[in-house]
Amino acid sequence: MRRPLLLTAAAALLCAGCSTADAGSRDKPASASPSSTSSAGPRSAVRAAVAALREDSAGFRQEIELEGEGQVYGLTVTGGFDFAADRGHLAVDLPGGAIDHSDQVFADGKIYISGVQGIGEDAWGVVPRDKAQAHYLLRAPLNDPEHVLQQIAAMRKISREGEENVRGVRAVHYRGILDHRTVTLRMAPDVRTKTDQARDVLGSDLPVFADAWVDGRGRLVQTRMSVNLSSARVTLTMALSDIGEPVRVTVPRTADTVPVTDVGGILNG
Repeated sequence: MRRPLLLTAAAALLCAGCSTADAGSRDKPASASPSSTSSAGPRSAVRAAVAALREDSAGFRQEIELEGEGQVYGLTVTGGFDFAADRGHLAVDLPGGAIDHSDQVFADGKIYISGVQGIGEDAWGVVPRDKAQAHYLLRAPLNDPEHVLQQIAAMRKISREGEENVRGVRAVHYRGILDHRTVTLRMAPDVRTKTDQARDVLGSDLPVFADAWVDGRGRLVQTRMSVNLSSARVTLTMALSDIGEPVRVTVPRTADTVPVTDVGGILNG
């Protein structure tokens, strides 16, 4: 079990011991070029794309890359989400099988989590969605994709970086930064304290960058958040697909659920 222990240790470095920073839809009318998505300005273009997605549904794939202690680890979070209805499902995996797979279901203001220790092999832990917390830097509470959108919408100092192909789709790339309030949104108190301390040592906000790719129809097709510190590096990329397609969610039976107050662990953010 050395691999998951190293992963947890590397993740902890992102919240403590940071000393110095490295340099460093709804369908909309189609347009001839993604350039038109920036006509209202970079900030307006990003916010409009996020707002449109929050009223729609999409499939998504998150790739979380963590580097620390000379090791690189990756997590994947895949699923579908009806953002308008606040319902979705996702699966979390650590490639290589070092930690068991986890399934999560979002419905009716709750998050259902499989594989929670201490509640039975076939039972689902259930947490009120608004009570879930983030336990690592740049991780969403229980991998909630809506949380990622909320952070992306809060990007500051946004610039237009040009046009790029994102999985075969031509899109405008926007880049900005996240302030400390956005980075620490819904963090668990102990992690928030360590992140505050890291900011104090640096003398400024942690160097967290945010990116968004918006296609010619004003749709958000990819997001990314990243931080590169002397002790560790983390990147969270979320690719969006099948926008507007129905998302089917199967909610666990009440008899199969057990209330839990909080769920930690690297798979759960």
